[in-house]
Amino acid sequence: MLPGTALTRSICRSASNLDWLLIDQGHGNISDGIMYEIVAATAACGASRPLSAFPQHWMIKRIRRQRARNVGLCLGTAEDARNVVRFSKVPPEGNRGFESLLAVDKFVGQHPHGGVKQLTSVEYLQQANSSLVIAVQIETKATLENEEKIAAVPGIDVLFIGPFDLAINIGHPILDPARMVQELVQTIQSIRDAAHAASKAVDIYCDTGEQATAYANRGFHMMSAMADIVGIWKVFSQAFDATR
Repeated sequence: MLPGTALTRSICRSASNLDWLLIDQGHGNISDGIMYEIVAATAACGASRPLSAFPQHWMIKRIRRQRARNVGLCLGTAEDARNVVRFSKVPPEGNRGFESLLAVDKFVGQHPHGGVKQLTSVEYLQQANSSLVIAVQIETKATLENEEKIAAVPGIDVLFIGPFDLAINIGHPILDPARMVQELVQTIQSIRDAAHAASKAVDIYCDTGEQATAYANRGFHMMSAMADIVGIWKVFSQAFDATR
């Protein structure tokens, strides 16, 4: 959520098992230019999948030009999901214009004797679609009504659950993260089941590593473990409390 490549590198280097990093342009203070730098910093640290989350369809092309490997978007219907796929992929699978000049410098091969090998435009084109993972957010009443149809759309890879917005939209705001009402728990399980039935992955936002492990044990494939702004607040709070 917070800008800055120094922060990005610190997060990526905090663990050897980091698979993906969410670059939240929907809620965070991250502009297009900053997103460009964060994607590069994430890739340089070896995190294989920078995931960009954004609020509007028109942002897809700009994010894909930076070669963020995943995209995430709020939507409502299966037709919305098909449009996300079309806007994200180059022909014949989509209708996104091909532009590699800003993308090819993000993910490069490291040579054992020094130097790097940058992708050529042809190499980038050959994997521009296959390396992309498209995650769509399921957190509104409209998406819940269409979750099975959305999951079945070819090209959609992940159903992404934002539990706080989901809870608000179904009338049960999360007042205590440790105590979700049963209807919310069942709704989350329903989304998971829709993803499994369509052989798609399911992702959920978590506040802690313990929550992430618990969801992994319940059949979820991608889980966040901490948000940068939350982590900074917790660490500084603990340090300041210890000095009293």
